Amino acid sequence: MPTVEEMRAQEVWNNCAIRSAFSGVVGGGLGIFMGFLLGALDNPLMHDPDMSAKKQFIFTAKQMGSRSWSNCKTFALMGLVFSAAECVIEKARAKHDVTNTAVAGCVTGGAMSARAGPQAACYGCAGFAAFSVLIEKFIDRHS
Repeated sequence: MPTVEEMRAQEVWNNCAIRSAFSGVVGGGLGIFMGFLLGALDNPLMHDPDMSAKKQFIFTAKQMGSRSWSNCKTFALMGLVFSAAECVIEKARAKHDVTNTAVAGCVTGGAMSARAGPQAACYGCAGFAAFSVLIEKFIDRHS
């Protein structure tokens, strides 16, 4: 039997707004990490082979910062949209299965690529839904 504190914590976590906000924050943190990693891998000598070590360091630091901010926004939005869609769909269907993941992936992929037009939104929907289902099957949360 769960304690009162455990039941309250579960009630808080079942709130779609809280779950989505948390996913957005965690996604943003992952984006910052990925930006630092990918920004550090950019070779400044490809841009100017005659750069001094100091200029290379400054260039790399700027690349890391700009990539981190860009990836932070992207991953935060992705986490927020996916989590919100999955939570709302799960509550509407009153089921916890892989269909929720597929539809949430479609919504997220479509929303993330909608600026590029309807065809890109369709490809984004299909691609992100397939990726979400594969990850879900790999993790095997719903068995």
